[in-house]
Amino acid sequence: MTENGQQHAQAEAPAVDATVPHSARVYDYWLGGKDNFAVDRAMGAAMTEAIPTLPAMAKENRRFVHRVARHLVVEQGVRQFLDIGAGIPTRPNLHEVAQSIAPETRVVYVDNDPVVLAHSRALMVSTPEGRSAYVDADLRRPRSILDHPGLAETLDLTRPVALTLIAILMLIADEEDPAATLRELTEALPSGSYLAITHPTQDFNPEAVGTAVAAARQAGMTLVARTRDEVQRFFAGWELVEPGLTPVLAWRPDGEPPADPQAAYYWAGLARKP
Repeated sequence: MTENGQQHAQAEAPAVDATVPHSARVYDYWLGGKDNFAVDRAMGAAMTEAIPTLPAMAKENRRFVHRVARHLVVEQGVRQFLDIGAGIPTRPNLHEVAQSIAPETRVVYVDNDPVVLAHSRALMVSTPEGRSAYVDADLRRPRSILDHPGLAETLDLTRPVALTLIAILMLIADEEDPAATLRELTEALPSGSYLAITHPTQDFNPEAVGTAVAAARQAGMTLVARTRDEVQRFFAGWELVEPGLTPVLAWRPDGEPPADPQAAYYWAGLARKP
């Protein structure tokens, strides 16, 4: 661990494949970042052609992370986070929001893109009282996350952990059984832990979302939009926190409720493990 409380989970970054789009870099493109390649921009642009407000929706996912982090730290006393599918750091990051309230908070970020790895090491600096770490692993292989030394060095899995899966389960096809993948992760967490999910859906605009999904698949990326019932099943056995599973814009909004809660095509929810 470095003096600033940050851990480096690996010594060397894997090679970057600039010929295949990656969700983290596409999101970076939508958020106005520069850490993306031509193939990412091409896919992002094709999807934005179908849904011009996709960049705004990407920003709403980030805002949800901030709101849910504040709620968990302030209202629920959570001091540990496991953020899978973290993406390229965009300030304020989850640990910055949480540690601004409780400096002792510990956060493990997980992603499988070398660009994310490089930026996470440089930018995800923890408070001295807390700790932040980056684990290079794949959600499709839960044991690669749970057995990683960087996780054990940072989080205490005998105490509640908030698992955040922001716009990431969409990358696992139904035939890969994302529910089983999620169960393997959640079974490792103790009672009192929390699960936060956002997930794209065709429920609000079937035609446009269908076109965007087709564009992603044509570029070689798995992208699944799921219905409200399908997303709700990911929370099976857990107790949904008010207001339950809602459009992402409607989940405990800051200030006035949104004029059109369905303007961002994502479901969002937070649940507690009994």
